[in-house]
Amino acid sequence: MANHHFHLKADWAGGRNSEGYIEAGNLQTKISIPPEMDGPGVGTNPDEMLLGAAATCYLITLAAMIERAALPLKEISLESEGIVDVTKGVITYKKIIHKPVVALDANATDKEHQKLEKLVEKAEKSCMISRALQGNVEIGLQAQLS
Repeated sequence: MANHHFHLKADWAGGRNSEGYIEAGNLQTKISIPPEMDGPGVGTNPDEMLLGAAATCYLITLAAMIERAALPLKEISLESEGIVDVTKGVITYKKIIHKPVVALDANATDKEHQKLEKLVEKAEKSCMISRALQGNVEIGLQAQLS
């Protein structure tokens, strides 16, 4: 079994509405609380980073599955939405909705299109981040396939 270690260094200037900075490999950015939560909105925030982790994991997993299945991929893109609930001061990451747009080449067979439909669903369940969130954050799919 291989273990991969990832490291993050964080600095924070002061109280709740201060700014910070994180470095983790190629990720280097300012951080703060988003304006939607009455923060300064400088750099990114945990809500965006969690959404980014889930979205990129799903997209990379889906692309790898399409490649392994040797499907004639024309294009793939993704938009994702994160829904955070704030009730009585309790902040809960409720749901992430992935909206992949995947097109196969015009000569793709019906069988290849059927395989793509299965992979779009399977990628969400196979993604490491989706598995880590399972039971805590609902993950939804709204795919556009052609």
